[in-house]
Amino acid sequence: MVLGGWTRRSWIAAAFAVGALAPALAAGDRSILVLGDSLSAEYGLKRGSGWVALLENRLAAEKIAAHVVNASISGETTSGGRSRLPALLAKNKPDVVVIELGGNDALRGLPLPMTEDNLVQMTRAAQQSGAKVLLVGMQVPPNYGTDYSKRFAGLFASVAKKTKAALVPFLLKGVADADDPARMFQADRIHPVAEAHPQMLANVWPELKKLLK
Repeated sequence: MVLGGWTRRSWIAAAFAVGALAPALAAGDRSILVLGDSLSAEYGLKRGSGWVALLENRLAAEKIAAHVVNASISGETTSGGRSRLPALLAKNKPDVVVIELGGNDALRGLPLPMTEDNLVQMTRAAQQSGAKVLLVGMQVPPNYGTDYSKRFAGLFASVAKKTKAALVPFLLKGVADADDPARMFQADRIHPVAEAHPQMLANVWPELKKLLK
């Protein structure tokens, strides 16, 4: 069969050639793996409105050849992330790993040394795989007690110092401490509304962009 001077065999050969080129073209893209909890998994939001989805738009707008793998799960703890990370590293071979975990550890009252150790081990595992790491910190409300709140917020900086990883001190800066924070959160007062996610991305982007250079 001839189509416009091309035989059917020619079309099939061309199709295979394009297929063979596609992985090569994508191979130049850098891979960003986001390992987070509900704050990164679009809990309660319309798909595509969370900060990780907005990150993909930002990369495209700035013409940065990188794609995002969002491996975030609502309710995830640092222990869960630590157990899942080896398979994610092997499968995705990321250039940058963004770790946004720890908040659920605090909600469950898990020991802070355990949370810190899990974060250290995840960071080192990612680094050993060849990836750069960006730790995204969290804070807890004052009702947890001044001492606990201070120690929890400080453990992210401690991990970053131990591992020489990049750090965003507080994902919800400008959200939880906004002039009217109530309007920035869903009814549960834990998960930000869609309108808050551009600010969350704005908190992450400067440090992440450095790692993509």
